[in-house]
Amino acid sequence: MARQDISDAGLPPVDTVAGRRRNSVKGAARREEILQAALNRFAKDGFQNAAIADIAEDVGLSLPGLLHYFPTKVDLLLAILERRDKETAPDLNKKTPHWRDFLGLLVEVTNQNMQSEGVVRAFSILNAESLLAGHPAQAWFHKRSLQLRHKLASIFAEGILKHEIKSDIDPQGIATEIIGLMDGLQMLWLRLPDSTDMGVLFSAYVERLIASIEVAEKP
Repeated sequence: MARQDISDAGLPPVDTVAGRRRNSVKGAARREEILQAALNRFAKDGFQNAAIADIAEDVGLSLPGLLHYFPTKVDLLLAILERRDKETAPDLNKKTPHWRDFLGLLVEVTNQNMQSEGVVRAFSILNAESLLAGHPAQAWFHKRSLQLRHKLASIFAEGILKHEIKSDIDPQGIATEIIGLMDGLQMLWLRLPDSTDMGVLFSAYVERLIASIEVAEKP
């Protein structure tokens, strides 16, 4: 009986493994390209009116070619929301920061958003559309709003316990106010960009807020 060399038994040829890796990298890059094109379409047409065939055309694919990556428009939307979670989740999930630091982070985010008009427009439209019954993004936006409000309320409550924030402050009320202002400024900035500097306006609001809720140092 011929002796079998078992050193490479059961292993695929090296060139096959390398080929799979290249295909995997290309596939991931193609998925990202499709997701960005979809986000651009949602920013322009909204989710409800965006046609998946137009998204396919934007990336130079046939409709069947795009459906190979994302079988439905809902799958596209959910993938975009999942990507957004990965980008922003660390800021919400990490150990509770000092309340001043977290407010500073929100100011940074607001300034960064001014460099990403298309993304802000897309998510503002999706946020509004998600108020419709049965919208596939409804649960995601609901969860995100609750998470951010809970995070803000928690850090303000901790500030009260540490005697850094006045005891008569309503943590959840302030948290709701901040979220409402951020959303409102985004909408006004998208509508009137030339006369609305949301970064400057939100930063000024945060300074006023800190001055109004912070316990004054004893002389």
